[in-house]
Amino acid sequence: MDVYEAVMSRRAVRGFTDEPVPREVLERVLSAAARSPSGGNLQPWRTYVLTGPPLAELKKRTAERVATMDDPGDEREYPMYPHELSSPYRERRAEAAERRYATLGIPREDQRARRRAVAANWDCFGAPTALFCYLDGRMGPAQWADAGMYLQTVMVLLRAEGLHSCTQMAWSVYRRTVAEVVSPPAGLILFCGMSIGYEDVGVAYARSERAPLAEAVTFLDGQAMEAEPGE
Repeated sequence: MDVYEAVMSRRAVRGFTDEPVPREVLERVLSAAARSPSGGNLQPWRTYVLTGPPLAELKKRTAERVATMDDPGDEREYPMYPHELSSPYRERRAEAAERRYATLGIPREDQRARRRAVAANWDCFGAPTALFCYLDGRMGPAQWADAGMYLQTVMVLLRAEGLHSCTQMAWSVYRRTVAEVVSPPAGLILFCGMSIGYEDVGVAYARSERAPLAEAVTFLDGQAMEAEPGE
């Protein structure tokens, strides 16, 4: 699989088989991903990979919290989205959500079904492997950007191995439960989780659209500044 195919086929998969992911594959991917760009070579990410009994225990503990209706989750350490999303970001987010629920056959008014769909995050959508990415709480926006590049590299390399993934900021909602299992050093912030495994092709999915190139990219090459003939 070449790099273009890996990038274009990467998506947030929300349905996995229980086929185990070989340890040597994960080690190969994460060793290569360490070459991701990092300002000042800080390499600010700290990664934990859970499989087997530790992941099963995390899923169990989190499911108990999800089932407790008066549990609001843990206080947030960072906002997932700005409080007020302006256009076009507001419309993009809404369209992606509606497309996903429509694919699952869940109408807007069925809030119980929507909650079940969200809760699937904390079962890793059935994936047998979960990655959790932490950053030192003293780091700033530039280092969070480094972590994003690292995670993207991980996801592209997973595609090269025939695997799929889904990054999930949703895990920050139950960050204390994650910490009970992985025992991170004090001062680290849980950025996100990532479900990893082989796709369950029987699960329907909606592929989100991307903005056209002209909407997101401006080329400044001097051509528009050249005088028209005769001027």
